[in-house]
Amino acid sequence: MPRHAAGCPQDRFLITTLRDERDNGVSLVLVRRVSLVTNIYVGNLAFAATDDDLRSAFEQFGDVSSVNIIMDRETGRSRGFAFVEMSNSDQANEAIENLDGKDIAGRNVRVNEARPREPRGGGGGRGGYRGGRDRN
Repeated sequence: MPRHAAGCPQDRFLITTLRDERDNGVSLVLVRRVSLVTNIYVGNLAFAATDDDLRSAFEQFGDVSSVNIIMDRETGRSRGFAFVEMSNSDQANEAIENLDGKDIAGRNVRVNEARPREPRGGGGGRGGYRGGRDRN
C-alpha cells in the first residue's frame, strides 16, 4: 500500500513496499520523488529582465520556489524566456491568469504553464567526410 513521506516543501516521496508472496521475509521498498511544484513558462521577456524582476512579479501571488532565466551559451545574454516554479498550483494558476500579457521589465510577457520538454533525437547523423579508399 503506497504511503507518503514529506521531503522538502515542494517535493513528496511516494513509498511502496512490496512483499514476497511466500512471506519469506523478502521485501522491496520503492521510493519515488513526486514533485508538487508548478513550472511556469515566461516568454517575450525583456533581455534586461533579472531574476528579481520575475520573482517580485510572481511573489504577489504566492511562494516562488525558483526562477531560471535561460541564457545563450555563446553570448551569455538572455534568450528572452524563463521558467518560474511555484509550490502551490492554485497560486501558480492565479499568477498565470494575472500576469499573461502584463508588463515585466518593459515588455508584455507571455505566461503559461510549461509543457514537458519534447524528447530530442540523440547522437546526430553520420554526416561529414568518412574518408577511406575507393572499393570498386
